[in-house]
Amino acid sequence: MPAAPIVRHSLHESLVAPLREMILQGELKPGDKVPEEQLCERFGVSRTPIREALKVLAAEGVLQILPHRGAIVARITEDQVEELFPIMASLERLAGRLAAAHASDADIARVRALHDRMIEHFEKGEEVEYLRHNRLIHEALFDLAGNATLAAFYQQILTRIHACRFVMRKSREHWAAAVADHEKIIAALEARDGERLGDLLEVHVTDTTADIARAFIARMKEEAQESPAARARRNPSRLTA
Repeated sequence: MPAAPIVRHSLHESLVAPLREMILQGELKPGDKVPEEQLCERFGVSRTPIREALKVLAAEGVLQILPHRGAIVARITEDQVEELFPIMASLERLAGRLAAAHASDADIARVRALHDRMIEHFEKGEEVEYLRHNRLIHEALFDLAGNATLAAFYQQILTRIHACRFVMRKSREHWAAAVADHEKIIAALEARDGERLGDLLEVHVTDTTADIARAFIARMKEEAQESPAARARRNPSRLTA
């Protein structure tokens, strides 16, 4: 029997996923300069593979590489919201329909448990954990859809809109609206109503989440116009350039 081919990955390819995850988790935020030296120490590598990995992420639109300044995490724009969120909404709609058809009772119970924990964090005002569980719920629906290509498209778009999905801070009003959407989403999944689940997910992205994204962009613009002293007063723990 012939041996299976050995798949070899370069060092920089192995760095792309953890760097992308740092952005998705909000460890690196829109507009942040990517700290190459710290990343070298963190991953125990030289600057060369780090820079090659950053080029891959720049090609995906996640980073911008600026002459003489290095890489910064890309900021999302209003045009990208209008372009990318309808795509994300269509992917979520299909994932919801497929998940309702394919999920087992145990699968649905697992998503319900994630939802219940998310609500606990909402009620306690623990936004970081709320956002993490929110993301886990949406990823679980794509897993339950059982379509690897669909999931890959989702991750690609999610990476492009990282700042406006599961990282950004919300107003209390927007936060409550997102939670209300999720209550309906989980009820539709438990009822195995694929059409309703798909509709709810699509509206959740195109209305609630897109509105949150626009508010986030407006807030970033306001903060960018602040003086360094004003930024320091608003967030004294963060160094300003």
